Amino acid sequence: MATFTIIIPFYQRQDGILSRALASVFSQSFKDVDVIVVDDQSPRSPDADLASLSEEDRARVTVIAQPNAGPGGARNTGLDHVPEATRYVAFLDSDDVWTPDHLANAAKAMEAFGGDCYWASIEGGEEFDYHFGIAALEKEEGARRLLSKPLILDVPDLAGVMLKNWAFLHMSCMVIGQPLFEKVRFDAALRLAAEDVLFFCDCIIAAKQVLLCGEPGALRGEGINIFHGVDNASPEFLKQQFITWMALDQLESRFSRRPREVETIKEHKNTARKQAIWSQIGLLRRRKKPDFRLLARWAARDPRLLQSALQLAAAKFSR
Repeated sequence: MATFTIIIPFYQRQDGILSRALASVFSQSFKDVDVIVVDDQSPRSPDADLASLSEEDRARVTVIAQPNAGPGGARNTGLDHVPEATRYVAFLDSDDVWTPDHLANAAKAMEAFGGDCYWASIEGGEEFDYHFGIAALEKEEGARRLLSKPLILDVPDLAGVMLKNWAFLHMSCMVIGQPLFEKVRFDAALRLAAEDVLFFCDCIIAAKQVLLCGEPGALRGEGINIFHGVDNASPEFLKQQFITWMALDQLESRFSRRPREVETIKEHKNTARKQAIWSQIGLLRRRKKPDFRLLARWAARDPRLLQSALQLAAAKFSR
């Protein structure tokens, strides 16, 4: 069995997207890899993309078809089928591509410093300007440079750093070791938002050593993106914000003994509430009916949703 097992959840509407991702896998300078593609009831079959592979590369790819379970559920299926001899699991979204030395850099760092959780940086287009590179984290208090080429950092209390701004963490740049891929799983119920953030946090908390690489490990693609494909005019936006709030509520329980982090999470939860309420006000302005059923469901779990609505209304009338 290979050193790396690559997990690719697949749900796309265009041919060619997966073949680009796979080409970047088999172009790695580190060659000892196997691939699990989880066909999450994709509208477009992966077969055409797989047909372009050489016979040798196709033999390294296992396809698992399943009823649609969302990105977290698809990755969980991949994790459940990782061979026992695998040392590391690397994640790759089907519309992203890896830089040629991504796995080589990960293997070098994790073996040298005993890492069981690793992220590289990512590069993207102009619409991806919210992210920032991992090299910026060298300014964090206590950060240590373990290696210069490639730049490898150890950042103490990375979970706390992540809560302030997680725009440096990306699924296609993540590698985990056996202690993590055997026990940590995604919350598959968080289908529209934040299942990756919660998984990141759980891995950081469970890891013995997290390593961060300043070199780009992946280039962001332009295929179907579940989170960014939903804007505030979408009927799915309220559901996405509710799921974000649920994920943040789980995060709050992880940090229950850390008041500073709890306050940060509460701020994020309040942002989700406000965005949800403004989206429903927008529906009223367009003479469309708000989703009262989901609002009632949210309010039953989170009475502060009503308080936020009243505060926004009072602020509007005071102006």
